[in-house]
Amino acid sequence: MGTFKIEGGIRLKGDVTPQGAKNEALQILCAVLLTPEKVTINNIPDIIDVNKLITLLGNLGVKIQKNGPGSITFQADEVNVGYLETEAFKKEGGSLRGSIMIVGPLLSRFGKGYIPKPGGDKIGRRRLDTHFEGFINLGAKFRYEKEDHFYGVETATRLKGTYMLLDEASVTGTANIVMAAVLAEGVTTIYNAACEPYLQQLCKMLNSMGAKIGGVGSNLLTIEGVESLGGCEHRILPDMIEIGSWIGLAAMTRSEITIKNVSWDNLGVIPNVFRKLGITIERKGDDIYIPSHENGYEVKTDIDGSILTIADAPWPGFTPDLLSIVLVVATQANGDVLIHQKMFESRLFFVDKLIDMGAKIMLCDPHRAVVMGHNFKSQLKATVMSSPDIRAGISLLIAALSAKGTSTIQNIEQIDRGYERIDERLRALGANIVRV
Repeated sequence: MGTFKIEGGIRLKGDVTPQGAKNEALQILCAVLLTPEKVTINNIPDIIDVNKLITLLGNLGVKIQKNGPGSITFQADEVNVGYLETEAFKKEGGSLRGSIMIVGPLLSRFGKGYIPKPGGDKIGRRRLDTHFEGFINLGAKFRYEKEDHFYGVETATRLKGTYMLLDEASVTGTANIVMAAVLAEGVTTIYNAACEPYLQQLCKMLNSMGAKIGGVGSNLLTIEGVESLGGCEHRILPDMIEIGSWIGLAAMTRSEITIKNVSWDNLGVIPNVFRKLGITIERKGDDIYIPSHENGYEVKTDIDGSILTIADAPWPGFTPDLLSIVLVVATQANGDVLIHQKMFESRLFFVDKLIDMGAKIMLCDPHRAVVMGHNFKSQLKATVMSSPDIRAGISLLIAALSAKGTSTIQNIEQIDRGYERIDERLRALGANIVRV
């Protein structure tokens, strides 16, 4: 297992360009299975989770041609569906949660799709019911092998469009059902669909391939099935979670940083949530400029003077992936913040490591924590810690960069799953971080 050694308390300065979006890449890569024609994808992030999925596609028989940094052409004209029932696939597919999204395209195009119980972050229960209920509504038969934790859907005939009201606005669930429905017979209507920018990107890409998807950007999608899809070229958006991470890092270390080419129009409420913490965020064209917060940052209370509450919600609400960042940034704010993590019950459990560093946090229950900010009057202390998941890992890294002394973060593979060459990019800004 790799380790980061970080000397904290150093002011950083410079420009940084966000990587391609991890969560979009996982959807877009699965969509290449829908056509035998070539699909070129640009701005692919070079991170563990995405690279695992690319390897999985290659093992399925998809031809992969690397064109240059972040650009790959895929061609799924000789897919080996039999690979899905091998022991190698059960092991490989189970290590990556994003692999669940190969099921919709495979079911729609080849009549069968299987997946072992997916892995990913241990952040609480992450149900798959929405995915499989959607496939069943389209006419597929469901199978589950309890001993192997192996899921499958099959159909002997073409899937048939229908109306469905999703029980949750699951992003991966919506993506999976959309990819199954684009080749189904007739019209599929999905209500309570996820509508975040990366799902919109998937729909736009599919439409460029010949799909007929209406309502993109809303929670009511209408999909008119087509006989086949063609190839296309697609560019992945910058990663909004990484952008939020850089904002939090700049504020916490009181650094002057410019985040380049952020696609402002796709950031939703993210800038305003950080502004509520008192962080100055300036828009310069399509860049974000964060000045060095020499005098700290003061939390804005609610209109009636009550404690600021920051909670996650389905898009266009605040993404749950940034709550860990907000929490660590609040530890040095001037004021108190209630963090309410509604969607996952284990995502706040990393706060004990921040408390060990001197942060004032009261964990109310698995979903809520009150953070009492130091206002930089007391610096966090360096410590040895381990990264439990991607977002907690980057939050601990931000804490370590602001702390007094040298910190050690173990299990950094969790951070590498979602952040491309994070240590190199931090060193370019002046950070003292070493990968051991």
